Parts: sequence; C-alpha cells; structure tokens
Amino acid sequence: MAARRQVTNKLRLSYQRADKSDKGRILDEVMATTGLARSSARRLLSGGELPAPRDQVDGRSLRAREYSDDARSLLEHVWKLMGLPCGKYFVAMWPIWFPCLAEAGELAGWRDDVLNEISRMSGATVDRYLSPAKAGLYIKGISTTKPAAAALRNSIGVRRVGDELDGLPGNIEGDTVAH
Repeated sequence: MAARRQVTNKLRLSYQRADKSDKGRILDEVMATTGLARSSARRLLSGGELPAPRDQVDGRSLRAREYSDDARSLLEHVWKLMGLPCGKYFVAMWPIWFPCLAEAGELAGWRDDVLNEISRMSGATVDRYLSPAKAGLYIKGISTTKPAAAALRNSIGVRRVGDELDGLPGNIEGDTVAH
C-alpha cells in the first residue's frame, strides 16, 4: 500500500501535465509497478495527493506496542491453564497463580521481563490481547441444529379435525437445543 502511495504521488504531476500518449505510457508503468487495474491507476493519478496512512484515518498517531509478542504468547498459555477467565479475574488471580505455576514448572524458560510485563497488564489489556484466542474458541455459526430433510417433512401428512385415525404409527419430528 505504501508503494502504491509513493508511486502515484511521484507520478501524479507528470501524469496531469502529459499529453494522451504519455498518459498511456505512465498508466502502463503504474500498472506494472503497483499491480493496480488501469481504471484504479487512472483514478489515483487524476485525483489529489494520497495522505500517509497515519494521517488518513482520523489524525491519531500510531504508537508502539507496550507489551511484546512473547508476553502475548505467555499470556495465552497461562490463560488456558487458569481456565479461560476474563481479564479482570485474570489480573486478580495472577498473584495467586504465579507462585503455583512457577513451582509446577509451567513458567520455566520464560524471561523475567516477560513475566513482569504480564504482571503490569490491566484487565482491559488482557482482554484486548486475548481477543484473537477467544475468537478461535467459538463455534462457527449461530446454531448447531439443522432442519429435517425436505423429503421427511413432505412425507408427514397434516391431519384435520374430522379425519379418521388410521391406527398406524406415524412420523414425528423433534428438535434439539445446543448450548
């Protein structure tokens, strides 16, 4: 994305001043460099200058992550060992669980600075860092029940009030609930 922005910003002025044949050559060059389609490249070269990504959203400045990737992976590991608590409970239980996990050898091989990072995390930060792991635990879709086959539904007759009972066993359709 940054390459597209740089290329189009550099060639924009020359594209706007060029005649028709030179514009075609510049478009071919932008297409080969960026992989954009011809209409997209033309739109980017004809319009205004593209802003940098940090200026594009809403003016917020990007900041570095406060906690390392090692801290994130250790957090996920310990969170699973603790029984998947929410962030607030995790922060409250960490001082109790830390000595037990260290004694059991679950924290062996992790650096002290990574352990200190986890102890500094707030409940909201724990929830934010664990959101990808939590999303992987959910069952795909809203329901796990499926309707009966159409052939079975169509074979079940509907009895009216005045119809005779034939005395033969019939079909029944039931539904299960999954939690």
